[in-house]
Amino acid sequence: MSNYRTHNSRILACMAAAGLSVLASVPAAAQERFPSKPIQVVTHASAGGGTDTTVRMAIPDAQAALGTDMFVATMKGGGGRVAMNFAKLQGTDGHTLMLITPTHLFTMAQGNSPLSIDDIVGVARATDDPMLIVTSPKSRFKSIDDLIGAGKDKPVKWGTTHIGGVDHVAAESFAQKAGTKIRAVPFEGGGELVTNLMGGNVEVASLNVTEALEQVRHGDLVALAVMSDERIDVLPDLPTTQEKGVDVAFSTVRGFVVLKGVPEERVAILEKGLLDAMKQDRFQAYLENGGMPKKSVAGRAAWDAQIRRMYADASVMLQSLGLVKK
Repeated sequence: MSNYRTHNSRILACMAAAGLSVLASVPAAAQERFPSKPIQVVTHASAGGGTDTTVRMAIPDAQAALGTDMFVATMKGGGGRVAMNFAKLQGTDGHTLMLITPTHLFTMAQGNSPLSIDDIVGVARATDDPMLIVTSPKSRFKSIDDLIGAGKDKPVKWGTTHIGGVDHVAAESFAQKAGTKIRAVPFEGGGELVTNLMGGNVEVASLNVTEALEQVRHGDLVALAVMSDERIDVLPDLPTTQEKGVDVAFSTVRGFVVLKGVPEERVAILEKGLLDAMKQDRFQAYLENGGMPKKSVAGRAAWDAQIRRMYADASVMLQSLGLVKK
């Protein structure tokens, strides 16, 4: 051991005499502080929407936690495809985050994405916005059991925003596992869907808690069940589909990911910074005001597992609906 130390001391002395830095033998990436420049967050949604608002609520405290500036890079189009293509070109140094929703996962499952599920790594979940099954106050359905029973005789008209989207897949999954029948009726957006639901043109719809909560509270809509594993804080008396023996759980979740290949230590730094930021009053108030569960914020392990579960469930259902080739 003594000879080994003497040998290394001589090598270091020779390097110093030659004017060489001992740190020159350490890889540059290991020497560089991270983050060493501003972090961009790639999104696919328009300004003012739920995804954009989620990012902007998290960024101020995330900048403080990570010790660097952050900015939003909005890349709209193609069900998240444009955003994913942009993110793919940014490299894997960890200075690019992407905020994804089920839209991105469905685009992947349909084979329309430049990224595959194995190309992304979950970092932190920001929001978890479960799906409600809602109807009109004038509806013949007074409970989720009424809905299931009616659909066994004749398909129930179920409003969705578009065929192949998360609310459509949620509805079809519910019907399949409940042993009932529905007929999906697509609309251009949530506003048109709600108008037709209240007007009686469709009988039920699947809407996020944040979309439907105020109308449910005011009595304009009636919630029959929530598609989640547990009851939600803002509607504690509302049963879950799980309680009714229907094993479905669908949410519009939003969370941060990076490309596979970002060094593990950098993913850990990003995870900690984002979690610290989203535990602050600003983001917690955003969750509470939007009616989202307090436990929406989650770390890498839970978020990455949820991404893969959603992707797998979407792939199976889209195939069964004939929207994706096996």
